[in-house]
Amino acid sequence: MKVDVLVAEIGSTTTVVNAFVGLDTEDPHFIGQGQWSTTVLEGDVNIGLANAIKDLEANLEVESLEYDELLATSSAAGGLKMTVHGLVYDMTVKAAKEAALGAGANLHMVTAGKLRRTDLAKIMEISPNIILVAGGVDYGERDTALYNAEAIAKLPLEVPVIYGGNVENQEEVRLIFREYGKEELLYLVDNVYPKIDTLNVEPTRKVIQDVFEEHITHAPGMSRVRELVSGPIIPTPGAVMEASKILKEDIGDLITIDVGGATTDIHSVTAGTDEINRILLDPEPEAKRTVEGDLGVYVNMENIVGMIGREKLGEKLALTVDKLEELMLEYKAIPKTKKELEFVEKLTCTAVKISADRHAGGFKTYFGGTTRTLAVGKDLTGVKWIVGTGGALTRLPARREILKKIALSNKGDKLLPTSEASIAIDNDYIMASLGVLSKVNKEAALILLKRSLEID
Repeated sequence: MKVDVLVAEIGSTTTVVNAFVGLDTEDPHFIGQGQWSTTVLEGDVNIGLANAIKDLEANLEVESLEYDELLATSSAAGGLKMTVHGLVYDMTVKAAKEAALGAGANLHMVTAGKLRRTDLAKIMEISPNIILVAGGVDYGERDTALYNAEAIAKLPLEVPVIYGGNVENQEEVRLIFREYGKEELLYLVDNVYPKIDTLNVEPTRKVIQDVFEEHITHAPGMSRVRELVSGPIIPTPGAVMEASKILKEDIGDLITIDVGGATTDIHSVTAGTDEINRILLDPEPEAKRTVEGDLGVYVNMENIVGMIGREKLGEKLALTVDKLEELMLEYKAIPKTKKELEFVEKLTCTAVKISADRHAGGFKTYFGGTTRTLAVGKDLTGVKWIVGTGGALTRLPARREILKKIALSNKGDKLLPTSEASIAIDNDYIMASLGVLSKVNKEAALILLKRSLEID
């Protein structure tokens, strides 16, 4: 059997392969899925990838599968590990952090000001995939970014470094890395914070994904991935962001919520409303991602249970605290019984409400000669769609009701979506795959995405 494109999602534990046909027609189709355990620990993800393709062949009931191109997203081998180093935390550091998160990075360290010896030791310990250095508006402060660039260039690490600070420093930074024999590891991009109250994160996001693709084969177990994958490889969270952005162009402002076993990610694509922007204290990117590392419905279920309270959760589930503890011990990632489904729905609902609350901005009152109320953070009040993806929000029976509770949880102090926002579910669970597919065929990716979301 011949298909146009396979897209592999190489996760930390599972590798999923999705097959697509008719991509150059007006009627592209998603035809099937295969999966296998990710084999990073065996030293070669191609083993799990090849087995996932065999599983797909079995599901399609074909002896062999041919394809024109194989694309991939990856969160295996720790995903995209980054450290970010800027000048002022609320300015250039924030801009650099937004660029990294929006590209799909896992941030392991963020610093402001000149790097200390302890900071440099921590960078060595983290051994990031990419380091991002920023600092200074264009033609403003220069010394901090130059100091940090040289301190990083001295480190005995062969790690790509992106410089996205004061444009006046670019040639100096290039000279520093040349002197240390690392010019080939340096990438110069436009300033992420070119002037006060202006963010410019998209150029850096694109370079981060390009650098990730170029260097992903250096990660443990990933060295032979290019033997099978012929097209783009981007971080899985970055792929969800790409899908969210092309969807926003077609249907309007939205947020995408991905509740997983370990984390909950939210991607918002909205410039906010004029009303809120007039009183917004600091700029926010149009496309923003936050990741809540304590809100997962399996690995971090203890955290969410603690947030709800064992007695309160037990009452909601009609269980004693002892029976609840037994349920938590028996539950193994995928709910099997009706009571486990109810349990995971309660965890997912809490993860959704808390993560949305953290992602959204709010109002802040300042007292002085006159009292002023200003807006701080991301404005989601103009969002027209709330999109659910990930294992929990694509499979749980109460998924739509859970997403509706975001607006209902607003006490009036947060910039959350209103109850007028429509709900859409990634029923085929292919949003990340379509994000990377959009890199080579944006039109087909959008058609398939709207079909999965059941949007006309």
